[in-house]
Amino acid sequence: MRMRPSRVLKKLRSGGIVCSTKLNLYDARAAEIAAMFDFDCLWLGMEHGPNDLSDIEKQIYAAKAYDVDVVVRVARGSYSDHIRPLELDATGIMVPHVMSLEDARNVVRMTRFHPVGRRPVDGGNADGKYCNVPFVDYLQQANEERFIIVQIEDPEPLDELDAICALDGIDIILFGPGDFSHGIGAPGQFDHPDLLAARRRVAECANRHGKVAGTVGGLGNLQELIDLGFRFVNLGADVLALSQYYQGLAAGFREHEARYLRKRAEGDAS
Repeated sequence: MRMRPSRVLKKLRSGGIVCSTKLNLYDARAAEIAAMFDFDCLWLGMEHGPNDLSDIEKQIYAAKAYDVDVVVRVARGSYSDHIRPLELDATGIMVPHVMSLEDARNVVRMTRFHPVGRRPVDGGNADGKYCNVPFVDYLQQANEERFIIVQIEDPEPLDELDAICALDGIDIILFGPGDFSHGIGAPGQFDHPDLLAARRRVAECANRHGKVAGTVGGLGNLQELIDLGFRFVNLGADVLALSQYYQGLAAGFREHEARYLRKRAEGDAS
């Protein structure tokens, strides 16, 4: 028996580009709806918000039903915080705010099995098919079919970016423009020259070292990001989709309400 292969890694290894979408909400039905529309990957969150592992587990099950990968942005903490989503059969984890080469090395040590790292072993969970993937096979397949993303979202790690991108055990280097704008003292200025230069540098460095460059974007700038060399792009989020939908409904209703009130006022005046 084998671990479930990663759809994201298969696509990236064939030279393709990958699209994920972010879920802030923790309902498994929200994950299922997104998975129905054939995203390559769902980005689930544990860095921010109240999501716990039982919520994440249900969303992973919903995504797997549609052969969609899940990456969990973990909370920074002990090795357990990093590996538990993987043991629930998340296909990848994303580690936020990697600040240095030593920080990145520690991520690899905690999340990769021998010979790359020293991740603690327990094959009795969903990823190891509950001990049905043989021990040595489990270690090998976990290293091959699970991906690790480190986020570059601060100016501090740029001095060691080449060494970080060269590390074995890291698959995707993801530039986070929101926190980076905050880190350089220009919050929300996504066209700031320092931010644009850092975004380009992350893409060039990742590609130079044979890693995948990732970031967040929208349909409006997707082609620009692809042209820069990004092959893992997150588009949108469930909270944005709901906000836009309900905003449109409410605005449409108010228009009809205003028209009704005008007509009634005209009738009363006559």
